[in-house]
Amino acid sequence: MSKNNLEKTLELSSLFYLYHNLLTQKQVEYFELYFEEDLSFQEIADQLEISKAAAHDAINKIIKSLNDLEEKLGLNKKKEVINKVLDSYKESSNKEVIKLVNEMKEVI
Repeated sequence: MSKNNLEKTLELSSLFYLYHNLLTQKQVEYFELYFEEDLSFQEIADQLEISKAAAHDAINKIIKSLNDLEEKLGLNKKKEVINKVLDSYKESSNKEVIKLVNEMKEVI
């Protein structure tokens, strides 16, 4: 897998983590089979008794849905910004600030 593909997969996994509750159970299943179990379209098709084209279309639709959700809600981008801000304070000499940063990191 090329670096570009790896970066895209990591971003999609991050989006999936944030938005999976907004997908249907079937979409979650397709995503997990393709991205987490690394099955091919044909293997997904065989397992779910659908055509290879249907598996391909479903994965593309899920990717589009995740990207659309991020475009509208922006939770992943906000999470990245919050992490950068927290990282800038984690070397603080103030114990209360460090404690707060660590607590916030657990939440996000």
